[in-house]
Amino acid sequence: MLALRLLNVVAPAYFLCISLVTFVLQLFLFLPSMREDPAAARLFSPALLHGALFLFLSANALGNYVLVIQNSPDDLGACQGASTRKVPCPSPSTHFCRVCARVTLRHDHHCFFTGNCIGSRNMRNFVLFCLYTSLACLYSMVAGVAYISAVLSISFAHPLAFLTLLPTSISQFFSGAVLGSEMFVILMLYLWFAIGLACAGFCCHQLLLILRGQTRHQVRKGVAVRARPWRKNLQEVFGKRWLLGLLVPMFNVGSESSKQQDK
Repeated sequence: MLALRLLNVVAPAYFLCISLVTFVLQLFLFLPSMREDPAAARLFSPALLHGALFLFLSANALGNYVLVIQNSPDDLGACQGASTRKVPCPSPSTHFCRVCARVTLRHDHHCFFTGNCIGSRNMRNFVLFCLYTSLACLYSMVAGVAYISAVLSISFAHPLAFLTLLPTSISQFFSGAVLGSEMFVILMLYLWFAIGLACAGFCCHQLLLILRGQTRHQVRKGVAVRARPWRKNLQEVFGKRWLLGLLVPMFNVGSESSKQQDK
């Protein structure tokens, strides 16, 4: 339990450090290298478009990250005593989280990177957080590849060029042909790639469960759920204003879960 509580503190700090490093690299390396193109128009320069797109992706990722933490699931205190006595909770969708020390409604899982449980109140923000984190990481990887290609004069036309970049760069780094800052960017490329793929896979898996009307906790425990149309399951999580929430970080306004919370 001590290790889990420690991980619950280290993982959010790790995510914030990666976000800060990504922002610094974008601001001080990638954007200045794009402004060096004298033939680019001032209004639609690559640096301006790149900065606007990265700002949109990062703002949505961090905004939904904050909302996941802020809109934590309610603590159903009446069920907590039953859980400590090894008695099942009244509803199969409730679960007692030992890390958070509370019972949550429609518990899905505990996310260590947010240090919070994912349930009915913050499921929508969690899915969007995974989506925009994946897009921001993969976009940063593409910008980093363009930067390394220009600085080191490396061509990525071959499909295996990205896979052989790391071992080749390590040997060149110890021989003095690659600078420390360039080696750091190369390491970040693989980190962005790994985080982007992991978040994309997790987002797709979570969307599949939402379409089925299930949670990870219910799947893990083998709890059967009542069959409903997939549109209704999707609307219950994302609400009727899903397009607005897709563009701007916001709470579950218009969702069925938020309406049930207000009653």
